[in-house]
Amino acid sequence: MRTTEPAIEQSRRFGVRPIPVLRPLGWLARGWQDLVHAPIPGLVHGVAMALFGALLAVLAQGHVWLLAGAFSGFLLVAPLLATGLYAVSRALHTKRQPATLGTALRAWKPDDGRLIVFGILLAFAGTGWVMTSTSFILAFAPAAVHTPQDFLRHVVLADEGKLFEAWLLLGGVLAAPVFASSVVAIPMLLDRHVGVLVAVLTSWRVVMQHPLPLALWAALIMALTLLGMATLLLGLIVVVPWLAHSSWHAYRDLVDTSQWHEMP
Repeated sequence: MRTTEPAIEQSRRFGVRPIPVLRPLGWLARGWQDLVHAPIPGLVHGVAMALFGALLAVLAQGHVWLLAGAFSGFLLVAPLLATGLYAVSRALHTKRQPATLGTALRAWKPDDGRLIVFGILLAFAGTGWVMTSTSFILAFAPAAVHTPQDFLRHVVLADEGKLFEAWLLLGGVLAAPVFASSVVAIPMLLDRHVGVLVAVLTSWRVVMQHPLPLALWAALIMALTLLGMATLLLGLIVVVPWLAHSSWHAYRDLVDTSQWHEMP
């Protein structure tokens, strides 16, 4: 592999397969099968995510405006936290190693700086959104927001203006480039020895060539995550690994890696 080759040229070594609009439903079906076949790694990740969400809720007690930003920022970094489950899905389908919790933990190689770099970038994005969300609500809410009831009354159901709609629009504008940069990038970093920029450029090519299927995929991720949160976070125990396994299948379905092996 020529490491001096520009990232954009390396990215073009990866083809983007054509898919129908409703293919994301197939990713969910295959992701569910992986969770059923290897439940322990997924449920451990799901419990950890639910506990982390509970910790956020405790730390943000009395400051629901901060909690709203923290939970939505959590969505930005969750794909990285699921890296181990991509390894489990890969093990299930390649049969090269057992699909165990150990397989998931070994995916976090301490000498692989690429995931660290990507994690730092996502952490900056998540922190930036939390600060932006907090500032927006504090600046424009017609009254103090301290409890979930206050958020519902003064933001979601605000009589003056369209505060909640504007907050959602702002979040969507900021989240869209993060989603486009990471939708297949993290599984790709696990599966192939490529640079972060190569993986991000490939992810953007996937989104640009398949805007409707990827928009549906983003909507499904958001809907299932909100459902998991609405069940007092208990639903995240299943939703998190389900989406993680499904994301691996999205990557394998969308990105053609066959030409990468032919690089001199």
